[in-house]
Amino acid sequence: MANVKPFRGLRPPRELVKEVASKPYDVLSSDEARIEAGDNEKSLYHIIKPEIDFEPGTAENDPKVYDRAVLNFKKFQDNGWLVQDKKDCYYIYAQTMDGRTQYGFVVGASVDDYLNGRIKKHELTRREKEVDRMHHIEINNANIEPVFLAFPHNPALEAIIDATSKKAPEYDFVSEDGIGHTLWVIDDEATIAQITAEFEKIPNLYIADGHHRTAAAAHVGEEKAKADPNHTGKEEYNYLLAVCFPQSHLKVMDYNRVVVDLNGLTEEQFLARIAEKFDVEDKGTEIYHPAKLHNFSLYLGGKWYSLTAKPGTYNDNDPIGVLDVTISSDYILRDILGITDLRTDKRIDFVGGIRGLGELKRRVDSGEMKMALALYPVTMQQIIDIADSGKIMPPKATWFEPKLRSGLIIHKLD
Repeated sequence: MANVKPFRGLRPPRELVKEVASKPYDVLSSDEARIEAGDNEKSLYHIIKPEIDFEPGTAENDPKVYDRAVLNFKKFQDNGWLVQDKKDCYYIYAQTMDGRTQYGFVVGASVDDYLNGRIKKHELTRREKEVDRMHHIEINNANIEPVFLAFPHNPALEAIIDATSKKAPEYDFVSEDGIGHTLWVIDDEATIAQITAEFEKIPNLYIADGHHRTAAAAHVGEEKAKADPNHTGKEEYNYLLAVCFPQSHLKVMDYNRVVVDLNGLTEEQFLARIAEKFDVEDKGTEIYHPAKLHNFSLYLGGKWYSLTAKPGTYNDNDPIGVLDVTISSDYILRDILGITDLRTDKRIDFVGGIRGLGELKRRVDSGEMKMALALYPVTMQQIIDIADSGKIMPPKATWFEPKLRSGLIIHKLD
């Protein structure tokens, strides 16, 4: 059962929300955050990327940067840019992109559920990124940014979303990237009790995006519990800030690859090697999108090719072996191009589907890259199947859009 609770959200007054809200800390560089924040002293970047308050080049993990985060977080509260709700609430957060809207419940999700495997993951995390976020949570004593979870279909929770979305929202604005953000506050006791009870019927929650933030928040909660002689399990530090979406609302985008060279092969030799495992079809100069599972799009030498994996290159009965990211990693990147570690090899880079296949063409045509490979996106059900199997997805397999906006709600740990 999924253990969630309402909480007293710390959030901007309605008239300030657009100034405060920001993209997540890990989707843009320090320089990009400095530009986006500009002269807006209310931007959450001053808390989640406080290196922007110092000279360009200042390290994100410099002690003075962490200290500035604490000072800025206090400043936001002292100035009334962040105000805590008077009672425990749930919230519904809707995001609209390209005419499609997804609705999620903003909750306190159980640290124990993560530690016990009821909040399931599908990616490995890197220790240095965990440590950075752990320190940020510890010094601010708050989950400043939410994690992104998914849950299987639940009719009662869908009905609550439907009923709530017909009411006047607390926030409703469009960010500079064209994405709509709407938030409702749920503060009536009957609906709060129903939401808690319905989540208890759900066996597992699944991390869609934010594995490092989830791990960091859980480990901070775990350490606080060990250090508290009066620990009861009811304290706020036993919960982390999460937005939980029905899996049917979510769209996973493609996550594509660009490679610097052909590992010493000519274009003709490379295509001949590809043809050993794939049916290759020349598609000319018009952008070609993968049509279905096991079909890939290759851009090389100014032309697009359709690559269809031959039988035997995949295992439909294996949640990992069926993935196109596995097929391409094994038979193209590893066997032909000699790229064995997608996390560290400098010859490969990754392009989120939000940028479109035109970005792949641009990077190859510029001479920066030699070839590009576009993949058919994985499904949310495939992610759940892998998480349920206890296996880990290959690196750089999923790209979720839209990203959660940070700063709409913060969860204090005291």
